Amino acid sequence: MATWQPEEESPSAPGFPTASLYVGDLHPDVTEAMLYEKFSAAGPILSIRVCRDAVSARSLGYGYVNFHRPADAGHALSTMNFDMIHGKPMRIMWSQRDPSLRKSGVGNIFINHLDKSMGNRELYDLFAAFGTILSCKVACDENGSKGHGFVHFETREAAEKAIEEMNGALVKGRKVFVGQFKPPNQREAERRARVEEFTNVYVKNFGEGTNDACLLDVFSKFGSISSVKVMTDDTGKSKGFGFIRFECHADAKKAVEALNGKELRGKKMYVSRAQKKKEREAELRQKLEEMKQDRGAKSQGSNLYVKNLAEGVDDERLRRMFSRFGTVTSAKVVVEGGRRKGFGFVSFSAPEEARKAVAEMNGQVLSAKPLYVTFAQYKQERQAELTRRRKKKKKKAAKAKGQRKRGPKPPQPAPADRLPAAAPQAEEAAAHRPPGQAAQPTPSPGDTDEAAKPPPLQNVPGGGDPAAPGPEVPALSPLPQATLAQPRCAAGASTATATPRPAARSALQYRYNEGVCNPQQLGAQPRQKRPVAREQGGRCLIASTLASASPEDQKKMLGEWLFPLIQALQPTLASKITGMLLEMDNSELLLMLESPESLCSKVDEAVAVLEACQAQQSERKTVSATGVPALKPTRAHKKKLLLH
Repeated sequence: MATWQPEEESPSAPGFPTASLYVGDLHPDVTEAMLYEKFSAAGPILSIRVCRDAVSARSLGYGYVNFHRPADAGHALSTMNFDMIHGKPMRIMWSQRDPSLRKSGVGNIFINHLDKSMGNRELYDLFAAFGTILSCKVACDENGSKGHGFVHFETREAAEKAIEEMNGALVKGRKVFVGQFKPPNQREAERRARVEEFTNVYVKNFGEGTNDACLLDVFSKFGSISSVKVMTDDTGKSKGFGFIRFECHADAKKAVEALNGKELRGKKMYVSRAQKKKEREAELRQKLEEMKQDRGAKSQGSNLYVKNLAEGVDDERLRRMFSRFGTVTSAKVVVEGGRRKGFGFVSFSAPEEARKAVAEMNGQVLSAKPLYVTFAQYKQERQAELTRRRKKKKKKAAKAKGQRKRGPKPPQPAPADRLPAAAPQAEEAAAHRPPGQAAQPTPSPGDTDEAAKPPPLQNVPGGGDPAAPGPEVPALSPLPQATLAQPRCAAGASTATATPRPAARSALQYRYNEGVCNPQQLGAQPRQKRPVAREQGGRCLIASTLASASPEDQKKMLGEWLFPLIQALQPTLASKITGMLLEMDNSELLLMLESPESLCSKVDEAVAVLEACQAQQSERKTVSATGVPALKPTRAHKKKLLLH
């Protein structure tokens, strides 16, 4: 093995003055701490990084170690290469920031027909005598060595010397091939050129009783033949195929063109160029992939995926369900072990028919189960989509975590030039208003439609975008003045501040923070039993809307539907009660949306839980001068509510 000279100030390999090492073939459990403990013995380390997958954070099996001095990096490469770490030998090489040296192929050789027992270290030791090695690797798969490897020398001369002396040599009883490394595209071009110059012919499907002499008599008409062989089994019976080797490529080509499809002893022969098994399998895979892509291109946008099917739905019933939207070319319910798995695929003759089927059938209830209908995707596309979603969710969670660490931003006062002028009636009313009474906003004529809309869920767990689709809810009347809590103001601060939002919406969007709810008003809210508005299909509309949403979005949509209804019963506690009820099962929440009596009963139970929570907190804490302890129902209280 080549040794490192400590007196050198930079590595001998050109283009690597950064003292950075690539460390490969790492065990998945190897961490930066393990690498630091291993490499710190060679000298001061600047940084260490193990490369990981962006989504799963699992190790990719390689990393980088950056030293302060190139001499320390060279010493580590010389003395630690192929050392065991976590039970697996690591492979060290100079970090090539510029890939041009590797891509050029200069000094890179290819070794084939290696013994399966040879590893990276044995291959390194075998070729180290010819010059400085930049990298060395035996190609492996899940079963071990693939029988070939690569060695990258520092200079072209070292690579040529290794090829001259090692090509054809016996290594562990096997004659190895050593040659110049060739890029994949160059190898493919040479392979195709060899294919065009074939002399070996494969023939099958000839009649019984055909032997070597018979084939020789048939094929010798096209040129000189080196050998003929009909393959037989152990008993000497023909297997029905054989090989003919011509001396000239032109003769072999004429034989293939003339005899393919011709009859011999009552059967049509198949004659073609002889292929190795790996080459034949690769060609078949390529043809199948091309057929798959052509079929996918033709049926793009016409194949549907149908999920949540009842057990009684078979292929014929699935076809009848979708045949009213157009011509169904195929309908298949997936079956495994003789049992239907609850999903299937439907293919239409035109994309327009498929789009119509998705629009009308997605969310339709069949045998009390809402169908999920969407366009079918290949496994690779679906996995890529899931990966994008996970990345987006991870970034969103990291952003939310950072915001929680920084804390909420203080409210910024609106610019003076954007504040609307107070109406004279509002100023006069403010002058005669008692000091303890909060100002009642008055909507302007242009805000009538805006005021009739339900407020967005700002304090509801699981609440989502108010613009999300959902069933209509009844318009809410403005809240009584007595239910609005007076905000606390600092000494000398103005008690009334104009807001740029419409007045009626501002009243409905008032946020009740913890600790400012008036305990005397708890349970004293005037409750009005309003009918729960469910239009355009009732429960079917709700179920169909939820069927196409994710579990997180389902909770958000249910919260948006429940909040206005609960607010009509308990205005000041609507946010807390909605959050408590959203912990229930979705089926129970759907029942409450359909049954006003059930909703009122659950709201009463939630109010009772909050009162009990407030009573317990008042016993343990001293009430402050400005407010009452925040209403935070414990897990036990929530469990009690869910059990009712």
